[in-house]
Amino acid sequence: MEGAPDITTVLTNSLNPDATLRNAAEQQLLQAAEANFSQYLLTLVQVLANENAQGHIRAAAGIALKNAFSSREFARQAELRAKWLQNTDQETKTRVKQLALETLSSNNTQAGQATAQVIASIAVIELPRNEWPDLMAVLVKNVSDGSPHQKQASLTAIGFICESQDPDLRASLVGQSNAILTAVVQGARKEEPNNEIRLAAITALGDSLEFIGNNFKHEGERNYIMQVVCEATQAEDSRIQQGAFGCLNRIMSLYYEDMRFYMEKALFGLTILGMKSSDEDVAKLAVEFWSTVCEEEIGIEDDNAQVDSAEQLRPFHQFARVATSEVVPVLLHLLTKQDEDAADDEYNLARAAYQCLNVYSQAVTAAIIPPVIQFVEANLRSADWHSRDAAVSAFSAMMDGPDEKVLEPIVKSAMQPLIAMMEDPSVHVRDSVAFALGKITGACSEAIDPAQHLDPLIRSLFNGLMTTPKVASSCCWALMNLAERFGGELGDGQNALTPYFNQIVTNLLTVTAKLDGDAGARTAAYEVLNVFVQNCANDSLSTVASLSLVIIERLENTIPMQAQVVSVEDRIILTDMQTSLLTVLQAIIQRLDKEIRSQGDRIMRALLQILETVGSKSSVPESVFATVSALANAMEEEFAKYMDAFSGPLYAALGNQDEPGLCSMAIGLVSDLTRSMGERSQPYCDHFMNYLLNNLRSVTLANQFKPAILQCFGDIATAIGGHFEAYLAVVAVVLQQAASITASPEGSYEMFDYVVSLREGIMDAWGGIIGAMKSSGKTQVLQPYVESIFELLNKIATDAHRSEALLRSSMGVIGDLADAYPGGELVDAFRQDWLTALIKETRTNREFQARTIDTARWAREQVKRQISGNIGQTIMLQS
Repeated sequence: MEGAPDITTVLTNSLNPDATLRNAAEQQLLQAAEANFSQYLLTLVQVLANENAQGHIRAAAGIALKNAFSSREFARQAELRAKWLQNTDQETKTRVKQLALETLSSNNTQAGQATAQVIASIAVIELPRNEWPDLMAVLVKNVSDGSPHQKQASLTAIGFICESQDPDLRASLVGQSNAILTAVVQGARKEEPNNEIRLAAITALGDSLEFIGNNFKHEGERNYIMQVVCEATQAEDSRIQQGAFGCLNRIMSLYYEDMRFYMEKALFGLTILGMKSSDEDVAKLAVEFWSTVCEEEIGIEDDNAQVDSAEQLRPFHQFARVATSEVVPVLLHLLTKQDEDAADDEYNLARAAYQCLNVYSQAVTAAIIPPVIQFVEANLRSADWHSRDAAVSAFSAMMDGPDEKVLEPIVKSAMQPLIAMMEDPSVHVRDSVAFALGKITGACSEAIDPAQHLDPLIRSLFNGLMTTPKVASSCCWALMNLAERFGGELGDGQNALTPYFNQIVTNLLTVTAKLDGDAGARTAAYEVLNVFVQNCANDSLSTVASLSLVIIERLENTIPMQAQVVSVEDRIILTDMQTSLLTVLQAIIQRLDKEIRSQGDRIMRALLQILETVGSKSSVPESVFATVSALANAMEEEFAKYMDAFSGPLYAALGNQDEPGLCSMAIGLVSDLTRSMGERSQPYCDHFMNYLLNNLRSVTLANQFKPAILQCFGDIATAIGGHFEAYLAVVAVVLQQAASITASPEGSYEMFDYVVSLREGIMDAWGGIIGAMKSSGKTQVLQPYVESIFELLNKIATDAHRSEALLRSSMGVIGDLADAYPGGELVDAFRQDWLTALIKETRTNREFQARTIDTARWAREQVKRQISGNIGQTIMLQS
């Protein structure tokens, strides 16, 4: 680093809390790496290996050196690997690795830890290429014969290597399993007197478990591994206990089928003892062990339910069910360990116990009920809020497990006490009650008697909305579940919520106006309003119409606020408010439908003003576009009067490839607008088509945009009819090119899904185009492309990867083609056996929706007429 400040100064500054100094140092390091990479590496590794340097300077050198080999960004990672592999001379490579390995024996812990990271970073690059074949042997020998510091640092390096998610490295480590296991088990034994070595070993063991599958298959080796881990759960050092329980969690996840003997002999007792540990981190990991057991057993039951023969069944030991009477009472007791000062997102022992109890209920279903009910009855009226809160939490935790019919009588008897507890003096209890009511309304809503429960339930939830944000959030969730459960069918004159709807809207408007101090709770309350509007009965539409005036006014009032934004927090609050209001307005428009037309001018004026004032990176335009879509669907061809003013923002969004979300919304909006306006959209279609074709060719936008663009071509064709002829030649080439894309047999699922969705878009496009040309008497211009359409239909017929939507679109195209050429011009194509079979397969599939089957039947009739050459005849196809 000639001409630069002393390396020690630069490294010191790289650790400085002063951002200016730190950033300058980082830039200097970056420039040195770019100027002479090999010299940069040698300079850093010499500092790292310098026993006379201070520990923090050596650690900084190690971090910089590690960063020279690895990055979280994929492209940067590839660049760094290439530098090491191709641009670094062998002498430098050998020297860097040699000094790094020597530094593992340093008595300075900071240097040893940093060196372990450096070695792991190089190993990620070299081990898959077999370019450091003796590394693991050296690390194992260090663990066996080295000094205490060397043992610890070498074990740490093994752990970092095993921790890597690089797929090539992970594949190469399988062949290193014997060496890895030898080192980590030796260091993790109870006979190891040095706790730092033992901790590093048990941590490395946890990271290596995935690679020692072959060792785990051998009973003798498995017994020894399990013995070492189980003994580590009883270590005096709680850090080692935590590492051991972490290992047990991973072992249960990876090797469940081999665990029966160990559960019976040791793990059952050890984990229950661990759950009762005075060290909260140990107790949490022991609780998580049973969460892992339950998750594994739920997955096994799901898998076994889908197999075809007994030979395919996975071993299922029912550990959770057997242990219910011992484990569940401990979990219930741990629910009482709440910390009233804990942050909402803090993961403590009580929360770990709740999560475990929840997944336990899913694993053992009805077996969870007796111990939970016994606990609830004993604690629900306790003087201690911890016990009341635990009782309510236990009740809600079991809602996801037992069958709803089993829970129904229990929940019915609990509804009134729970509703009453919304008045509990403890805010923690009220929050748990609100959450429990949310679980009940979602998982067991049949237990709610509208006549008996709805009125007090709704009132108690609205009272909860006006307390703390935490309680308000749960109340909102419960209210949304109520709206969805009791909303009835769309178009019903009345539903169970009708008597309360006016008051609900009034209360929600009051709540949203009063929650200015808490944006999160206000957003949740608007979500509730949105869901109630979506699910309201027709008798409540007059209230929705009045609500529209309030929401539009509130939306208008947010427009001048944009000029008052002075901080990031202000912008976030305003964005959330506008998004919430737009979401409610969208629901109102959809429910009122054509009745909203009288408000159209005012709504569009507000929407256009918002688009003019929001920043370029705002997410609000996406909500504006969704609202425009709803308004266009309601106003149909009358929406054309707004297009001159709206086309500018729409074109800008269509061309904004740097904001993929907004661009995607704009593509969908073009489909909605053309469908709504019909031929009145024709003056804008030249621009639409130019932007869509540019987006189709874009290397910036992902492939997932292409199916929607192709579908959009079909919508435009349907809207403007014969005018689409001007675009046909270009679009046909695009569709033919898209049809040539296939997925190889060894391709990824994502590729198969993409090809299917692409073909759906192609078929939707051809369906719209064929209909447009037929309606305008221009079918002759289609004839050059008919052969390619049948070629794609043939691919679809012979490809195992097909969706119902693709088959439905294909049936539509087949029927449209037959209908477009009634004179029998395509009779030879329609007589092909594969086409008849495709129609029959779609028509007779009982798993398909009625509209798919109806489309296939219609296609069959059109084909029959095509083959007959006479509309009056009914020549039967082979069936």
